[in-house]
Amino acid sequence: MLVSQILKTKGDTVFTTRPEETVAEVAGLLHARGVGALVVLDAERVVGIVSERDIVRAMAEDGASALTQPVSRIMTANVLFAEPGETVDGLLGRMTDRRIRHLPVCRNERLVGIVSIGDLVKSKISEVEAEADGLKAYIAAS
Repeated sequence: MLVSQILKTKGDTVFTTRPEETVAEVAGLLHARGVGALVVLDAERVVGIVSERDIVRAMAEDGASALTQPVSRIMTANVLFAEPGETVDGLLGRMTDRRIRHLPVCRNERLVGIVSIGDLVKSKISEVEAEADGLKAYIAAS
């Protein structure tokens, strides 16, 4: 299955923030949106991604003062991207190797969606279930 097919099913909504937002504001946005990461945009350009894990790391290192810092200080600036034509299997491997849970999806350097490891696993499970159902039907027809 391709990333573009996942985005058709889940939608292309991407929750974003700006680099100057504070860590406390971003934590509030993550909670309000019920998501684990936000893409950080400067105008329309992706400059980073910030996750719950980044906030926990900042709190462990700097304590409560981390909450007043701009998110640009704690975000991951070296963002890995997915493209709509990539496969689930390829992305699962890349995400596992890099130990990341979210990949912004870009087409021609324009943000068009985001996929999580959960989205990919759900897609893979559906694919395997469909294959199993096909095999059961084939066996039953024999």
